[in-house]
Formats: sequence, structure tokens, C-alpha cells
Amino acid sequence: MQNQKILKILNWNVNGLRAVLNKGFIDFLKEEQPDILGIQEIKLQEIQVPEEVQSPAGYKTAWSFAEKKGYSGTAVFYRREPGQTKTSGFEHDILSREGRVIEMTYPEFTLFNIYFPNGQMSDERLQYKLKFYDDCLDYFNSLKEKGKKLIIMGDFNTAHKEIDLKNPRSNEERSGFLPIERAWIDKLISCGYVDTFRMFNREPDQYTWWTYRFRAREKNVGWRIDYFFVSENLTGQIVDSYIMSQIYGSDHCPLGLKIKI
Repeated sequence: MQNQKILKILNWNVNGLRAVLNKGFIDFLKEEQPDILGIQEIKLQEIQVPEEVQSPAGYKTAWSFAEKKGYSGTAVFYRREPGQTKTSGFEHDILSREGRVIEMTYPEFTLFNIYFPNGQMSDERLQYKLKFYDDCLDYFNSLKEKGKKLIIMGDFNTAHKEIDLKNPRSNEERSGFLPIERAWIDKLISCGYVDTFRMFNREPDQYTWWTYRFRAREKNVGWRIDYFFVSENLTGQIVDSYIMSQIYGSDHCPLGLKIKI
């Protein structure tokens, strides 16, 4: 017990890494000092990565870039060296083109940083999102069946329950709160994964994303669409899971997870 360490993991959709760099991102990293920080929607290519985030003091980085310029993409800043890092999208070609997945294997757990698709653009993109969901869950289950412990963080682009968005009634037919999308999160939970935030906080009005329009953040008219899920075999090690709504710089705010290893 005396040798146990508390790991601090943060998760943030930055909605453009270059944009958030102008809004205090490096100061945030220095002040929070996470052991691991996963970010989504970096919106840049490898040759566009600013020098100040290529290897910030004390951190190494892993990147997954979309083929399309100025779109999607994920990154992880980390202090602890993983045994293995994959950015290929579970070896599925469809999951590799948009830079949405980084998988990092540690002795104590396997960590996923994922930017799940948004289904609002068209029915085709909604179907892509649902296929992405199912492929992810199949892969998670294949690891869990081997006894692996999983941490899944990212922007899931779906609010699970009515408590998870300000105006559920007016959004029932909008992608992000469709019954079929919410049912996938039900399925994720039924397969043995736990929404860590709800282990500690059952209160309403807890959101992670606010539209830039209508002064939504000022009024706290938001959605909780960013999560830390863990496999049930890891829940006993979770110390805290929280939303950092006081942090600005994006239309999303960061989330935190503290875990004993």
C-alpha cells in the first residue's frame, strides 16, 4: 500500500490546438501537471505542430493526424513511458483516416484517447458514427476478455441521459441525443464499463460542452458529452473523477481522473 501512486489523467477537446495555444494551454499544462493529458480535435497536420508542444518540458507526445487538413486529430502528452503506442485505429482502415484514436499500453491499464465522430452533418455520418462505436466496443471487449483493465477517455459526442444536457426535450431528434446513440452508451455500460464521473457526482447541470452561440456557457446551457469510462475491474482504483468547468480556451472544458496504481 505504501508504494501506491496516484496518477492524474486529464482529457480535453481543445477544438483546435493552435487556437488554444493562444488561450493559455501551456500555462494550463504547467499548472495542472498531469501525468497524462489526452486532447482531441487538434485540427492540424504533422508539419503544422507548433514547436512549443512538440515536447513540452517534462512531457513526451504521441500524435494521430487526420488525412483531411484542419480536421479531427488527437494527441497525448505523457510523463510515463507506455509499453506500446498505437495510432492506427484498432487496425481498421475506416478508423485510421481521421486521426481519432490513440491507444497506449501500460502495465496497470490500457488507455484510449478517442475523438468519436459527430453525426449531425448527414445520415451517412451518423451511420459512420454508429459503426465507429460498434467497432470500438468490439475491440474494448476483446481486451477485457483477456483480463485487461481499460481507461477510455475522450469526446463521445453523445449525452447519455436527460440529466446530461440542459434541454433534453428539444434535442431528442438531434444527433448527440438520439435514442440509438444513447442506447450504445447503455450497451457500453451493460458490457462492464463505468462512467466514472457519475461514481462521484449525481447532480444535474454538470456539462463539458457549450455552443459558442447565445452566451450558452455564461448561462450554463450545455451538454455532458466528454467522459472517462473504465472497465469494472478498475473501479476500485478510481480516487476521483471531475469536470474542470472553470477552465476556458475551447467550447469544451477539461475533465480529470485520479487513479491508484
